[in-house]
Amino acid sequence: MAIVSLRNSASSLLLFSRRVFSPELKAQCLYHIKVVDHYENPRNVGTLDKNSKNVGTGLVGAPACGDVMKLQIEVDDHGMIVDAKFKTFGCGSAIASSSLATEWVKGKSVEEALKIRNTDIAKELCLPPVKLHCSMLAEDAIKAALSDYRIKQQDKKEKRVQATG
Repeated sequence: MAIVSLRNSASSLLLFSRRVFSPELKAQCLYHIKVVDHYENPRNVGTLDKNSKNVGTGLVGAPACGDVMKLQIEVDDHGMIVDAKFKTFGCGSAIASSSLATEWVKGKSVEEALKIRNTDIAKELCLPPVKLHCSMLAEDAIKAALSDYRIKQQDKKEKRVQATG
């Protein structure tokens, strides 16, 4: 009797493991379609000339997860962002957040770009709470790039003053 019971248990376990670990079962997508779109078709990947006075570069990272973002903006003489590029080492949500950030800053003034918040990026991409740090990195990268641009502009003004004085 005990042997029959053991056989039934073993066959039930085998049947259960085949259902759970079956290669025919497809993994469920854990990313929202907007994240997948930006991950598979990232916008504005690349670099701008970091030595240009009209280009601001922001480099930020999250040591906890290993994500690193470099976001660059190019600003025209009227203070409008005319181009943006990024390079990101990280998960799909980090890449999508960077890609979306570059799309959003293009065509905005420096002041308008400063108003972009991580909550807006997270909402647009439907990021789950565990991935909110990715949108925070994107906001930090925008701020860092704008800060670098402003420092370069201040240096540019000081050199003009020195040249005229």
